[in-house]
Amino acid sequence: MSMDFTDQRLSYEKGALDQQSVPASPFELFKAWMDEAIAQKVQEPYAMSLATCGADNKPSVRIVLLREITDTGIIFYTNYDSAKGQDVAANPNAEALFFWHELERQVRISGRIAKIDAEKSAAYFQKRPHDSQIGAWVSQPQSGEVTNREVMEQTFEQLQAKYPENTTVPTPAFWGGYEITVEKIEFWQGRANRMHDRIVYTQDGDSQSAESWTTKRLLP
Repeated sequence: MSMDFTDQRLSYEKGALDQQSVPASPFELFKAWMDEAIAQKVQEPYAMSLATCGADNKPSVRIVLLREITDTGIIFYTNYDSAKGQDVAANPNAEALFFWHELERQVRISGRIAKIDAEKSAAYFQKRPHDSQIGAWVSQPQSGEVTNREVMEQTFEQLQAKYPENTTVPTPAFWGGYEITVEKIEFWQGRANRMHDRIVYTQDGDSQSAESWTTKRLLP
C-alpha cells in the first residue's frame, strides 16, 4: 500500500539569512547557530547525517554525533573497521548535514576526512561511560553480521566481568576519531513560499583564516 504526502507541507517563517550581515568566517556562524539550537533545547542538536562513498561508488548515509568543532573542521568518533571507515579509507571525501526542524535551519558541511591523533581519541574514549566503552569492544567490527542479539549480550557480559566498573577499559585500536576539514559549508534558513535563504561559504586557498572564505547566495 502506497503513502501519499503530496498535500503535506509547512510554511517556514521563523527566520532570515542576509548575505550582507553574515560573519566572514563560517565557523563563527556555525557556532552561533549551534548555540541557538542548544538554547532552544533542540534534541541532540549535534546529531548529524554523515554521507560517505567508497570504492563501490555507492553513497551511504547514517547519523553520527558531532563531538568537537575545531578551527578547521568537525570531529566525530566511530569504529575504524565499520562500513563508514571502509568508505573513508577508499575515498577521503565526506559530507555532513545538520537539520534543526525547530529553527527551520540546515547546515551542510563538505570536505576531506582523516583520522585524528590516536592520543586524542584515547583521551575521549576514557571519558565515555564505562558501559559505552564496553559496547565499543562488542561492536567488532561495527556493521558486521551477528547470529542474534544473545551473542552480543553474552559478549557484553563477558567484557563486563573482565573489566568491572571502576577499572580501565583499554581503548580499542580499531576505534577513534575522524575530522572533516571543512572546504565548503552551506547555511540554509527556511522561508515562506519556498523562497529559502541559502548562503554558501567556499574556501579560497589553503588558509583557514576568515579572509580565506568567500560567500555566495544560492537559489532555493
